[in-house]
Amino acid sequence: MDFKKLLTRSLSGIIYVAIIVGCIFGGYIGLSILGILLGILATMEFTKICNAVHNINFSLLYLDVLGVVVLSVSFNPVMPVFPIILWGCIMIVRFILELYVKNENPVRSLAHSMLTQIYIGVPLACMSATAFIMVPKVILIVFLMLWISDTGAYLVGSMIGKHRLFERISPKKSWEGFFGGLLFNLIAATLFCYCSHSFMGLHSNIFQWLGLAIIVTVFGTWGDLIESMFKRHFNIKDSGNIIPGHGGILDRIDSFLLAMPAVTVYFAFLYLFA
Repeated sequence: MDFKKLLTRSLSGIIYVAIIVGCIFGGYIGLSILGILLGILATMEFTKICNAVHNINFSLLYLDVLGVVVLSVSFNPVMPVFPIILWGCIMIVRFILELYVKNENPVRSLAHSMLTQIYIGVPLACMSATAFIMVPKVILIVFLMLWISDTGAYLVGSMIGKHRLFERISPKKSWEGFFGGLLFNLIAATLFCYCSHSFMGLHSNIFQWLGLAIIVTVFGTWGDLIESMFKRHFNIKDSGNIIPGHGGILDRIDSFLLAMPAVTVYFAFLYLFA
């Protein structure tokens, strides 16, 4: 293995993790910064890969970025206004502006814009909502479980993986790797359960923690496959190169983009029926 590439990958990975952990420990303000940062980078990256053979209209791109950013802070208590109302106004302007930009395919352009809001903006809004309903450090647990699941899937899959999980989309993923990641997460959830009170002030029981591990692993895997589907459609290997050795920001948060809405629904279910 190339030592230089390994060192670059390791350092960039450490910086990426440090930024996420640092923002989450920064409370609601830090979480706002994280949501805005992820929203801007992911939207620009997604727009770039979806318009690989078309010219990007930056006026429309800026509106899409603004819409995602507003969604990312839509439930944050530090915001002095109602961001969701502002987001509605941005979307109205986005539709109207399509009349004046002389786009060759306005339906395609609007479809991409709405997909961006749903695929990137809604998960970030769910992150904001979950942090507001629970505590910001819950988001760290979601990221940790995603990283643990990925690590477990890689280790187990590389050693004994034989049965393909979804060969049409991701030939390297295996059922053995999936269950390995799930096992790692169930163990982690058990450990989190016993330290959760001192760490987050949560009072969830072991079954709720195990349920969270299952939700994160299953939907995180689907999220990874969905981004792989996009990349296969556009015939690209990585969504970008902003994180040396790891690819683009979408390559790093693809699991999060589907797992976070599922986690929000899960916590809402627990809150309503507890």
